[in-house]
Amino acid sequence: MDLLKNSFEREELTSAFSRNKYVIFPGFADVHVHLREPGFSYKETVYTGTSAAARGGFTSVCAMPNLNPVPDCYDNFKYETDIIQRDAVIGVYPYGSITKGQKGTELSDMDSLSGHVCGFTDDGYGVEDGELMLNAMKKAKSLGKLIANHCEYKSLAGAGYIHNGEYAKSRNIKGMAGESEWWMLERDLNLAAKTGCAYHACHISTKESVSLIRQAKAAGLDISCEVTPHHLLLDDTVLKDEGRYKMNPPLRSKSDREALLKGLADGTIDMIATDHAPHGESEKDMGFEKSAFGVTGLEIAFPVLYTRLVKANIISLDKLIDLMCHSPRKRFGLHRNDNDFTVFDLNAGYVINPNEFASMGKSTPFAGDTVYGKCMATYYNGRFVWLSPELKDGLQP
Repeated sequence: MDLLKNSFEREELTSAFSRNKYVIFPGFADVHVHLREPGFSYKETVYTGTSAAARGGFTSVCAMPNLNPVPDCYDNFKYETDIIQRDAVIGVYPYGSITKGQKGTELSDMDSLSGHVCGFTDDGYGVEDGELMLNAMKKAKSLGKLIANHCEYKSLAGAGYIHNGEYAKSRNIKGMAGESEWWMLERDLNLAAKTGCAYHACHISTKESVSLIRQAKAAGLDISCEVTPHHLLLDDTVLKDEGRYKMNPPLRSKSDREALLKGLADGTIDMIATDHAPHGESEKDMGFEKSAFGVTGLEIAFPVLYTRLVKANIISLDKLIDLMCHSPRKRFGLHRNDNDFTVFDLNAGYVINPNEFASMGKSTPFAGDTVYGKCMATYYNGRFVWLSPELKDGLQP
């Protein structure tokens, strides 16, 4: 999509954007994205998922391994990378799985994958066997790779599907205990201290998790963590019996959300990641109990965060850009060409309409919200991979 050809130099583009009072940022990076291919293309494809990312200002994403086949050896991994090379419109950095088939019983072929992946994770499945996780960390350490874990003991989360807070109690719904997350995180931090493995905690959601990570960082462990926009901005007081509010981890209590915001401000939390998890419409249209876990977020991450955090003077714009670009790239070693950038109109207000998403997943708890910050263009690897219609007309040579 070489929309502007070669006759427009970057300086001319910058001048044009400045005249329109647009702001240019380095391309964002998201270390937690589900692209669903191979195996689940009815939910999302590499093309639609990366197109959604481009529309949200992202030029790099890390792709989760809950695929079919699971990338647990190089041969299986090749199925995924062939699609990425063919269809991705931005940079995609795949994870390899920690265990074979993400079943949590035997380590994957980490040796054959190590030179090709951004790290190892069984995302969606916490590695419950402590000895297996210890061995995974030892192996990852020897390979110079990072372990990222979805911290959840299924035995503690049980059959719950929302946080075990007031909403669940008032409706006699079995909730998901916060201990299911932070007990595993505590174990992992002890193992990281023992092995020296670089460790990353996915989508933390509890105040206890924030406290544990803060203590571990003070002790000098090589650890990092991420938080999602929905866990930062929403809690279980806003819940409705709709699939668009169902995700894992669930929306927690107000005190949990306040702890996440404090951890964001003081540097305990390293980065923001969307956990973009698209599903088919029928999978998210069955209410809380029966809908699939997961919501989409790539196209709206910046505007909801800019509107509710920056415009509300909770964090600075520079801080938000660090959380969405510099910090994830530094931690995961994600390359960014100096010429890759995204352009936003920070004054443009609009209502979030999932039917306009490029993503095949339309389920978001922010549907209908008024936000500010519209992505006008995204430039990656020498070409525009997204250019809004109103901007395209004004920049044609």
